[in-house]
Amino acid sequence: MPKTFSEHERLAIRNQLKKEGKICLGLYGMKKTTVDELVRRVHIPKGTFYLFYDSKELLFFDILMDLHDSFQQTLLSQIQQAKGPLQAQEVTDFIYSLYKAIDATFLPSFIASGDLELLMRKLPPEIVSAHAQKDDFSVEQLLNLLYIPATKESVEVSSAALRAIFTSLLHKQEIGEAVFDKALYLMINGIVLQLF
Repeated sequence: MPKTFSEHERLAIRNQLKKEGKICLGLYGMKKTTVDELVRRVHIPKGTFYLFYDSKELLFFDILMDLHDSFQQTLLSQIQQAKGPLQAQEVTDFIYSLYKAIDATFLPSFIASGDLELLMRKLPPEIVSAHAQKDDFSVEQLLNLLYIPATKESVEVSSAALRAIFTSLLHKQEIGEAVFDKALYLMINGIVLQLF
């Protein structure tokens, strides 16, 4: 019979799994991180892991969503706290700083290694679909905060354009590392100007 955990214990174990999972992603990547390694680091039996996650992929997706949500919330908060109507330059600056913060995480190497693609293939389709809808909703919130009329198509296209710019983080060398930051800023500014 599985052990019963208090709500506090459940939260502590889940947070510890995420913390150690994030470390493992940075050190080993998804393919080389095993459930055995995760439970060893968290000091729980293997069966306990499966009380929290059906697979390591669902844990890693949860870690990615925490990072994703944190960055999105930061951007939306910055825009909400801005004084008066924002100009395209300010929005560009906010989004650019967000991309630079993302670039400083494990995420670009996670994507470049092929782990993100593998993760998305292993996830249930309904989870992948829900994530895309969540991205679109966040872009819709952004457009509303900027008082930009949002149609279903404009939200989907804007969301896709921002994801496309994100993927450019994986191609710094091909783009040219010496000019990459300026090119990134220019691409973001182009999308923001189109939004305005």
